Amino acid sequence: MSRTVFCQVLQREAPGLDTPPYHGDLGERIFENVSAEGWKQWLDRLTIIINENRLNTADPGSMQVIEQHMVGFLFKEGDLGQMPSGFVPQGAKK
Repeated sequence: MSRTVFCQVLQREAPGLDTPPYHGDLGERIFENVSAEGWKQWLDRLTIIINENRLNTADPGSMQVIEQHMVGFLFKEGDLGQMPSGFVPQGAKK
């Protein structure tokens, strides 16, 4: 039986994650408050953020920016988490 959480992304009850998806306190917070579907939505957004901002996940400075986006997207905290400015989905008219 899967556990459910009130997902901060979806704003409704949904099946939770099986394990914390990130390290430390932030990972525990995500595990307790974000559903599997909400986490998948974050991973889709993360790809866009990394590509549009040309971030390198091996760079500690880039990881700090990614974490700020993560908290913004998942919990609506801070100034980040929205689509990068000027982002145009592939195949969309510019």
